[in-house]
Parts: sequence; C-alpha cells; structure tokens
Amino acid sequence: MSESLPQQKYQVRFDVGLAGFRALAGDADVIILADALPAIGDPAPATPLDGHRVIVSDLGNPAHVAQWVLARQTEKADRFSVAVIAVGERRRDGSPRPAVEDFLLAGEVIDELSRLGIDHCSPEAAAPSAGFLGLRRALRHLVSASETAVALGAAGRGDDVRAATDLARPRVATDAAPRPAAIVPVREFRFPA
Repeated sequence: MSESLPQQKYQVRFDVGLAGFRALAGDADVIILADALPAIGDPAPATPLDGHRVIVSDLGNPAHVAQWVLARQTEKADRFSVAVIAVGERRRDGSPRPAVEDFLLAGEVIDELSRLGIDHCSPEAAAPSAGFLGLRRALRHLVSASETAVALGAAGRGDDVRAATDLARPRVATDAAPRPAAIVPVREFRFPA
C-alpha cells in the first residue's frame, strides 16, 4: 500500500485533522468533515480544499450525510470512496488535539454509511464506528462533558454547546423516511491550527 494513499483499498476511510485530510483526500470521491462543536480560541485561517468534494457533518445530520453519499454512489454507478475526517481541536500551545466529540460524530457517520451498505471500512474507520455504537446512549453527555465543551463553556459559549448537543437527540424510528437536509459541498474550511 502506498504511503501517499493510505487506506486506499477500503471504501470508507478515517483520519484526524488537517494532516488526515491531506493524507486521504487524494483519491476520495468525497471527504466528510466531522465537526461536532465550534472551534475554541482564535479562528484559524480558512484552508482552500483544492477542488475536492467536501461536506461537513454535525451532530444533527449523519443520516442525511449517509443518504447523500449513497445518492452520489448511485449517480456514479460504481464504488464511491469516502474519507471521514474528525476535525479535532488545538491545545493552547497550538498543537493538534483529538476531540472526542468529533471522533464519536465520525463514528456515527461511518455507522450510518454501513447501515446503507457502504461498509467496506478500513480498520481506522471501524474503530470510531465501534466507539460510537458502544457509547451512543451517552453521546449527548459525552459531547457536553468533553474538553472542548468545557472550554467553550468557560469562554461564555455554553449556548453553542447546548445548540450542538440538542441536535444529537436520539433518533426515533418511524415509517416515513427522514426528510433529507440540504448537504452543500464546501470550498474552504477552518481547521484548527
């Protein structure tokens, strides 16, 4: 397997942060950025996404994101490769920090993809999916108690955390299919520095 295209034999791949985006974007049909909470600290400069097809998932849209991916795979009429990136955060010293809320969100996206049959996952993608499945009943609590949420609360941004976690309400099974939310590809993104 080539170092420049890690996880390339798998349909669903996973990595973390800007470095993970750069590692997996090369041959992905779509990159899904899992971003559960707003960034803390000063906003980072926007990163141009170099013509890649990139969408963003939050705590309210993993099922819609998976449906969007399935529709794009149907349009392509061939295998559709997906890179799921847990955006992450940064420490005070500027170094990257994995964010549990993004890891769990990435896991939920990967689980939703698997439920729709897009399930040839790399080991790296299987791990966050298993983490989400094991912890899904505690998702709202884990997100609101995460290091990022605590820092946002201390900065007076507790409303941002509540708004994000309100999106993570348990899904109730119904006979009607959920109404798809608009999934709009993005051209740039502010990764934590």
